[in-house]
Amino acid sequence: MDANVIAPMGPLAQGREFVWTNADFARVQGLIYKRAGISLHDGKHAMVYSRLSRRLRETGHDSFNDYLSWLESNDGPEWQEFVNALTTNLTAFFREQHHFEIFASHLRSKPAGTSWKVWCNAASTGEEPYSIVMTACEALGNNPPFKLIASDIDSKVLATAGNGVYRIDSMKGMSQERLQRFFLKGKASNAGMVRVKPELRRLIDFMSVNLIRDDWPFKEPFDVVFCRNVMIYFDAATQRRVLEKIHRVLKPGGLLFVGHAENFSESKDLFVLRGKTVYERR
Repeated sequence: MDANVIAPMGPLAQGREFVWTNADFARVQGLIYKRAGISLHDGKHAMVYSRLSRRLRETGHDSFNDYLSWLESNDGPEWQEFVNALTTNLTAFFREQHHFEIFASHLRSKPAGTSWKVWCNAASTGEEPYSIVMTACEALGNNPPFKLIASDIDSKVLATAGNGVYRIDSMKGMSQERLQRFFLKGKASNAGMVRVKPELRRLIDFMSVNLIRDDWPFKEPFDVVFCRNVMIYFDAATQRRVLEKIHRVLKPGGLLFVGHAENFSESKDLFVLRGKTVYERR
């Protein structure tokens, strides 16, 4: 028997629907790294099996070997589903609150009427980009000269973000003042839900951007970039390449907000630390 097979008595003996081998996992590691720059460590076996098993069922494949061979042989829409399945979208409104306080102070530091262009490159289901534009409205007033580009590699979460509809019980930490100012409460069949007000939504352009590719669609540099809890999924070499590209699209003196577990002290030639997980572009 192939020692590569994790379930020596077949998938059902392990409570698994499909045979799952170390070779399958290694192939997935290579494919997601090449496609999205994500480094899957060896402790992710169970997560990968669970998420990709759904893709086998959806596409009618009987084994991971068949599914992965089919994926590699074409460049169709299943690649997006593959990436969607393996990306993590943990998010919340005003997560890492200190960032929004620093961001508000930065917005107020420039003369009134200054135009702002900001990029949030891990938009997920929208909580972070909407938190950014709420902060902008509070700092600059209604209808501010402000445009946010909100991107993600996962097409499904971007669709959710664009809709701007959330369960009200997921917003327990938000003040009543913000809820009333920025959201519409659902009624009848939509009771228990809220929708972002149109005046907030129109400050954001949602788009799909793959951080490791060279086809970023930006024409003008940004004043601020939020790249929070993204780099933790990249190895050091990929982190450096992405930081170099962010450096190119960020204005000198512009701010880069990163996640609480991310540290880029080895890229001091690009960014200098200006606060807790806040960097300034050199």
